[in-house]
Amino acid sequence: MVRAIRGAIQVDSDDRAAIIEGTTELVATLMERNQLTTDDVISVLFTATPDLTSEFPALAARKLGFHEVPLICCTEIDVPGALPRVVRLMAHVETDKPRSEIQHVYLRGAVALRQDIAQ
Repeated sequence: MVRAIRGAIQVDSDDRAAIIEGTTELVATLMERNQLTTDDVISVLFTATPDLTSEFPALAARKLGFHEVPLICCTEIDVPGALPRVVRLMAHVETDKPRSEIQHVYLRGAVALRQDIAQ
C-alpha cells in the first residue's frame, strides 16, 4: 500500500547547519518510527517557511542516502503569525501498515502544529 507520512521540525536559526541538522533529525526519526528503508520511499515533498533560505532541506535527505528518491523543496505560504523556522515534509511510502499505525513526526516547537497526531 502507498501511505503518506507527515512531519515537521522547528529549527533554531536560518543557517545551513541548523537546517541540515534539523531536517536530518526529522527524516531519521520518521524512518525509524515507521520502520522504513529508503527502498520503501516513493518521494518526499519538503516545505520551509519563508524565513528559511540558507539551504534546501532535501540536501539532508540526500546525505542520509536518498539518492534514488525524488525530492522537492517548496516555500510555504507566508501567513502572518505562523510558527517561524519550520521545515515540513510529506513522504509517500510503500508499507503494509494500516493508516492507524503510521507515525507522523512533529519535533521541537513544531509539536504545536499538530498536537492531535504528534508522537
